[in-house]
Amino acid sequence: MKVTKNESRLRRKVRIRKKVSGTAERPRLVVFRSNAHIYAQIINDLDGVTLVSASTLALSKTEPGLHCNKSGAESVGKEIARLAKEKNITRVVFDRNGYIYHGRVKAVADGAREGGLEF
Repeated sequence: MKVTKNESRLRRKVRIRKKVSGTAERPRLVVFRSNAHIYAQIINDLDGVTLVSASTLALSKTEPGLHCNKSGAESVGKEIARLAKEKNITRVVFDRNGYIYHGRVKAVADGAREGGLEF
């Protein structure tokens, strides 16, 4: 039986989530990548609450030329950092959600760092 790419990603995700957890002082910045959009959320795992979220889907309503590529992912990272600053969140732990730290996932992280988040 052949293991698909997504099944492999989900296995990696479980291994990562054993080690990475968000707290009130240092919430978790998680990235989800679909074919059409990229999403980022800052989550407090102790309370099970999403504190801040941003995506290319939401940003495309205000920025008409935004696509799900590296530049779009970087703008999602900057937006999530801006929203986090408004809620007084400066330090996060990065959860790549089983994806390889490359391309759009890396662009979100770089945009968030550029926006002022520490991780």
